[in-house]
Amino acid sequence: MTSTSATLPVPPVSAGSKPGPLATRKPRGGFTVGRTVRYALLLLFLLIVLIPVYVLFITSFKGAGDASPSRAWSLPTTWTTENWVAAWDALAPSIWRTVQMVVPASVIAAVLGSMNGFVLSRWSFRGANLIFTLILFGMFIPYQAVMIPLLELMLGAGIPSGIPSLIILHVVYGIPITTLIFRNYYESVPGEIIEAARVDGAGMLRTYFSVILPISAPGFVVVLIWQFTSAWNDFLFAVFFSSSANGPVTLALNNLANGALLQNYGVSMAGALFASLPTLVVYIILGKYFIGGLMSGSVKG
Repeated sequence: MTSTSATLPVPPVSAGSKPGPLATRKPRGGFTVGRTVRYALLLLFLLIVLIPVYVLFITSFKGAGDASPSRAWSLPTTWTTENWVAAWDALAPSIWRTVQMVVPASVIAAVLGSMNGFVLSRWSFRGANLIFTLILFGMFIPYQAVMIPLLELMLGAGIPSGIPSLIILHVVYGIPITTLIFRNYYESVPGEIIEAARVDGAGMLRTYFSVILPISAPGFVVVLIWQFTSAWNDFLFAVFFSSSANGPVTLALNNLANGALLQNYGVSMAGALFASLPTLVVYIILGKYFIGGLMSGSVKG
């Protein structure tokens, strides 16, 4: 009697691959020692970052007698929202003034940076690299070194102090970084698109508004987030070019913390949370687009 045995098919082995037992293959899922250590370190760093937020939050709900340095880590004995009401009453006018400042400052700086980046990257002319270098030079000038000359310049030009002066200053100091971001972003745009527009008879402005501007959303997201947070959190310009009556929220928050309510830490903490809330909301809503916009201009396509 003849017996036959079934022969299992052997999977082909691709060139360059080394066959080995299945037990030696590393699993893609599950926790390894290295991955566990990484997650533990990330969790530790997250806790360290959130410690100030925890102190701010719980202190903002403490009463005047309960909010003290000795009880900074303790939960409130009695939860109250009076600090939030007092902080809002003190900061609401300055918050609105800050919105009036950061919105035009961010938009104008973004538009000017976009135009500069397009011209310097795709509309070459003699001296373009020198002009780009001089624009970037403005990023490395410390604010403190030019504060007195800037103040004299603004006073001599008759520009009113407060929001008008701050808008101009944030636009001027925002142009270098916005130009750099947009120039890198437009370098990734295929040159064939620009050449096709030129062949069709489009000039520089027509090419920018009809071809480049519609595909610039990722770059604008990055620039607007950067400019918004930079202008919103600025304190140095606010001290020199505004007062408590016409200044932004950072100046009002400083006056709140160092004024008659110095011992009421709860009001100061609630005010700090109010002042930081808009930037936090912007990052939560547009954070994923921020990283995508940065990466979209990092590789030339």
